[in-house]
Amino acid sequence: MTMDRAVDMTIKRRVRLARVLCLGGVTLTLFVVMLGAWTRLVDAGLGCPDWPGCYGKLVVPDNATALAHSPHVPLDTGKAWAEMIHRYMAGSLGLLVIALVLLGWRLRRVAGYPWHIGLVLLSAILVQGAFGAFTVTLKLWPQIVTLHLLGGLSIALLFLWLYLRLGQVDGQAWRGYQRFRPGKLWLLVVGLLLMQLALGGWTSSNYAGIACQGFPTCNGQWWPAMDWREGFNLTQTIGPNYLYGQLHSEARTTIHVAHRLGALALGGALLLLTWCYWQQRRLRPYLLALLASYGFQVVLGIANVLLWLPLGLALAHTAGAVLLVLVMALTLWRLSNLPEMVGNRVRLGLKEEEWAHG
Repeated sequence: MTMDRAVDMTIKRRVRLARVLCLGGVTLTLFVVMLGAWTRLVDAGLGCPDWPGCYGKLVVPDNATALAHSPHVPLDTGKAWAEMIHRYMAGSLGLLVIALVLLGWRLRRVAGYPWHIGLVLLSAILVQGAFGAFTVTLKLWPQIVTLHLLGGLSIALLFLWLYLRLGQVDGQAWRGYQRFRPGKLWLLVVGLLLMQLALGGWTSSNYAGIACQGFPTCNGQWWPAMDWREGFNLTQTIGPNYLYGQLHSEARTTIHVAHRLGALALGGALLLLTWCYWQQRRLRPYLLALLASYGFQVVLGIANVLLWLPLGLALAHTAGAVLLVLVMALTLWRLSNLPEMVGNRVRLGLKEEEWAHG
């Protein structure tokens, strides 16, 4: 084996190892997101009153130690362990990111290697760690809790995007990669999805999941009494304990109704997107997956309202949001690798008949 071939094989193995780490990162991030949702739903977000330890220790202490550290915060062992397990898993995710960045440093000179995505991922995990600390120290302040959820989803997307880009490097397909700029309709759909995710986090962090009873009406009315100013007051006071929420009923109803309206707007945009791009056969499976994951999420949302937010369904609703985000990312990736159209012609030299037949 020649020296050049040996070097090429070493690079290929390292790129494939980086892909494995990225795939593991996607999986672990989704697990951490779901574990965080479970911690929040069982009201264990403040199971440990300090950070990064728990009552000053790296493991959940006994009652005497906890009492000496925080005499005004009684120890609930179950909730404390729920919070600490979430932190352990998040810490493992940080170590995985560091390993991926160190590996990427050795591959940064490989043609087409997306070194910058690894740096963005490292920055994102550091910011997410800060959000985790602020979630505790600011006592579940809804703004931070919502940003913490969005941060977790962003990290999962960065892992996924890096995994897909590394597939191009591994397959030597990077030379044909076209930088994709989505059109206005795609930007609208992505914007609505981001808004809906933020509304979902805001609904959960303000305990507004069952502020509306019944469906499709809310508390027996199509337009119930609401307080939009208070419901979306982003300058809420820092200091109170936001466990179980601080908003009055009309403000929580406002948040819940806004989440429903956001779902309706997103659904309409997805239908329009599917109609506009249905002629692209390569995109059809992805468009159908988008509609299916959206429909699944709507059904779960309705069931949560009608059944008064049972733990299993609430977790499934979070999983449905994650699924919708990942499918959207994969759809955008597939679109970015289609031949670029100029008018009614194909830029990459394919005939219109070849485009039409996929």
